[in-house]
Amino acid sequence: MLNIAVFCSGEGTNLQAIIEAVQRGDIKARLSLVVSDNKEAPALQRAKKAAVKTIFLDPQEFPSREEFEKELIAYLQEENIGLIVLAGFMRVLSPFFVQKYPNKIFNIHPSLLPAFKGSTNAVRDALNYGVKFSGATVHFVDEKIDNGPIVLQRVVEIEEDDNEESLRQKIHHQEHIIYPLAIKLFAEGRLKVKGRKVKINPKPQ
Repeated sequence: MLNIAVFCSGEGTNLQAIIEAVQRGDIKARLSLVVSDNKEAPALQRAKKAAVKTIFLDPQEFPSREEFEKELIAYLQEENIGLIVLAGFMRVLSPFFVQKYPNKIFNIHPSLLPAFKGSTNAVRDALNYGVKFSGATVHFVDEKIDNGPIVLQRVVEIEEDDNEESLRQKIHHQEHIIYPLAIKLFAEGRLKVKGRKVKINPKPQ
């Protein structure tokens, strides 16, 4: 069975959606590990409540990013992790790390990539730019920020009276649908990456 690790830094609402999808049996995989670089992250409490193993690693305690990531990798190897899911993890993973897990790291971004790529607040930027639609994107992580092949996207219409908070909530709602779905497809072996394109194969009968 596929072992999954989720990396979080904050609230962990996407983590909660994943936990619930695993508990329902929608995702045929084991949520083996939740990792955080923030000791106070509510995500850690969500994981503990669901009896998922948690790890807190303080980047400040390591002499370099590579040493921090080597420690991370050691924990992942110990749990035989086959998929890493970034869910509000506020650190950029280095090429050193990404190369260890090619096409085995997911990220979710609150825009329709490549729009507002690399933005630290893509929701606000979408509103300020005046676009009529935004949304959520699940993509594989490569060595560039918000650049890897796109797995799933969901569109959100921006209404005249939307503000940053209301739009964020609408996008979060879609994230909580497509992130567990992308993990489900990965666990079922239905994603095939070819160049920039991700093909979703039909479920075997």
